[in-house]
Amino acid sequence: MTRLTRRRFLGGVGALGVAGMARLAPADDGRGDAQAAARAAAEIERAATDFPNPLRLPGASGLYGVLRATEVREIRVRRTELAVLPGIASPFWAYAVESGGKRFLNPTLVVRRGDEVRLRMVNELDQPTIIHWHGLANDDRNDGTGIYIAAPGTAYDYAFTVRDRASMYWYHPHPLHITAPQVYRGLAGLFFVADDDEEALRRALGLELGVTEIPLVLQDRSFDHEGRLEYGVPRDAMFHGFIGEEILVNLTARPAFSAARRIYRFRLLNGSNARNYRLAFLQGGRRLGFYLVGTDGGLLDAPTRVDQAFLTPAQRLDVLLDLREARADRAVVLATLGFDPMHNEGTMEPGTAKAAAASSGGHEGHAGGAIDGEEKPILRIDVKPTSGYAKKIPARLSRLPAPPPAGGKPRRIVLGHDGRGNWTINRWQFEMNATPLTVRRGARETWLIENSRASMPHPMHIHGFQFRVLERRGTPAQVRGLGADRNGLLPQDRGLLDTVLAWPGESVRIALDFTHPFPGEQTYMFHCHNLEHEDLGMMIRYGVKA
Repeated sequence: MTRLTRRRFLGGVGALGVAGMARLAPADDGRGDAQAAARAAAEIERAATDFPNPLRLPGASGLYGVLRATEVREIRVRRTELAVLPGIASPFWAYAVESGGKRFLNPTLVVRRGDEVRLRMVNELDQPTIIHWHGLANDDRNDGTGIYIAAPGTAYDYAFTVRDRASMYWYHPHPLHITAPQVYRGLAGLFFVADDDEEALRRALGLELGVTEIPLVLQDRSFDHEGRLEYGVPRDAMFHGFIGEEILVNLTARPAFSAARRIYRFRLLNGSNARNYRLAFLQGGRRLGFYLVGTDGGLLDAPTRVDQAFLTPAQRLDVLLDLREARADRAVVLATLGFDPMHNEGTMEPGTAKAAAASSGGHEGHAGGAIDGEEKPILRIDVKPTSGYAKKIPARLSRLPAPPPAGGKPRRIVLGHDGRGNWTINRWQFEMNATPLTVRRGARETWLIENSRASMPHPMHIHGFQFRVLERRGTPAQVRGLGADRNGLLPQDRGLLDTVLAWPGESVRIALDFTHPFPGEQTYMFHCHNLEHEDLGMMIRYGVKA
């Protein structure tokens, strides 16, 4: 199939982003070449001048339309078409809902903590599927692990009470071995949980979802000359993970957003299959500071000012950007900066006699030269010269639960591969009828997740329970320079997480509390959220015994 070039498809040199300059300025850890970083930032900003498409925002209906989850009775999983690229209707898959005479696609579901959700998923696809409510603490039947499945033409009923802290969670398919292509074709939506702390922050800053509180779903995709999604990943490319040519935001190509000079809240989700992002807001060749206020599992206890952050597949960041600090005569650009993607899977472990991977190594996906770690503009924010906003960010946001205490040695989890193109967890590969890891209900444990040196970054996701990061060791300098404390923790490690990134050669110690209210034994998944890795079997079942 002939691929349409970016110039021909999206029009103009600007659509090329900064391809070809990905290594111009590697990650600057504070000790690098500041002038080179400024030049690279200026190039990214110039590339964003050709971002003509209004950012899709959640509204009263349609794509990402806002809907109370308690009002949803049925979600239909179906094929549809979306004008993701200007003027071209591209085939996509979506979660379709009819409610109150309105039609929604991938609706933004909102609930309050304590609400009960009851709905039916109807599968209109020609392959099995299931919805995983990512980050929510549900019982295994409502978790969407892939153990329970809806065959083509059948339905699946969900009934659960939302017990989780306020945050932006999300929902996506999780059928065994075909999760990556289903997510890639468009199946993903947002799930907002509110509570008193959340509502207090919105009042304090005058925030409104879809207006001044903006969800940003980052996904990279590739298209053929007819506007169809191009995926067809050979097995060797699955070993690395798929990297798409174009970065979409809320399924918008080359998006722009008009903003007032006030505080905006951006709720960021890395919805990509495999791409990592090193995010920063740029203006005038420099990085603007912003405030990290929340992570996967909700608000931090206090805001932390940063000027960049890594975001790995499935993770969320909750940030505040004060555009009163920006100049009103030029745009602010949200970008992913250059970094070393650390794809060491084709190298050898120290002391071993053979290459650690049968694959060719490298860090390109199956997208005609798209590269993980390359510099690209993501979103242009046009700042209007307005005034009169005088609100301040609260000094205290919430009260985080303390990390659960745990005695004894940590449970050791080793990430690696078998040299034959298969990623492994403690040398295990996924088997439907095997539960190689078990814990006791109510147990408090620490896990030590160790990533091999001859590896690549792995975003590890735990179903059913959130956790706290206690320590990082062996962290690469490009990450360690982003504000790590004496335990190696980054600012975003200080919140509740359901997904954590382990870099090659790095060990991450986390604390979990396996207390839950559900009767009987529960079974969940622990896996890499590089979705091609998950589909290749980098996933295990773990049991929580009663």
